[in-house]
Amino acid sequence: MYCRFYGLKERPFNVTSDPAFFFSSKKHKEAISHLVYGVSQRKGIIVLTGEIGTGKTTTCRFFLNQVGKNVKTAFILNPAFSETQLLESIIKDFGIPPKNKVKLDMIWELNNFLLRQSNAGNNLVLIVDEAQNLKPNLLEQIRLLSNLETEKDKLLQVILVGQPELNNRINLYDLRQLRQRIMVRYHIGPLDADEIKPYINHRLQVAGAQNRPEGHGSASNSRSQEIKFSDEAINSISRFSAGTPRLINMLCDRALLAGFVAETSHIDFNIIKRCIEELESYSVRAE
Repeated sequence: MYCRFYGLKERPFNVTSDPAFFFSSKKHKEAISHLVYGVSQRKGIIVLTGEIGTGKTTTCRFFLNQVGKNVKTAFILNPAFSETQLLESIIKDFGIPPKNKVKLDMIWELNNFLLRQSNAGNNLVLIVDEAQNLKPNLLEQIRLLSNLETEKDKLLQVILVGQPELNNRINLYDLRQLRQRIMVRYHIGPLDADEIKPYINHRLQVAGAQNRPEGHGSASNSRSQEIKFSDEAINSISRFSAGTPRLINMLCDRALLAGFVAETSHIDFNIIKRCIEELESYSVRAE
């Protein structure tokens, strides 16, 4: 609705996991470094956690766009499957046409595929998102898949991505073998306060923010004005979101809509205050 008014090619504050909008904050850079290290060194099982809305899936998608051609991946977004369904989803995402749905046969097909890829110099990575929803028996099955190896290297690298509750699952006594095989862990925290303004400007820039004539682009007014969030507005966004990217996006999207209605590119404290009142139930801070 407001993109034309602001001269944007797309909405800058969508809550979808678009790697084009990946913001290289301190914590997100560290997360990428851990993923690169774990995969390149074939560490087997990697765990990436973070609270809701901290950008875990976006980080994984950005990571996938950075890996070399010798890294082949399978990305499971919704792991609410039975053991057989999970295994079938994994081999299908790797591009293996299953001959049948017998569990042992699918494991055999996957192992042969991994061996062929390893001999060709490729590294295979399985990413399981929302892994906190995996039942213990599914986590145990993933551990068994991570055991597929040659004399020197793991054939399959596994990245488990989830909310902090994933750690509670992993710490179960029955999953102690899985826990001992986790070689790399990282928890993505919220943005620091001094990263919020650069984060907002980064997303605006990626979306094509540029100077535009005021008043809906009227030719009668040549004075240009860029989208600008005041320092007071940024401080309010910081307090409301506590640095959680998804909450920042929700608030900024609402603020741009409010600015469009008010025919202004200057997002000030009053605009943010009204938007916060509308979104107060989402705040991570109890006032």
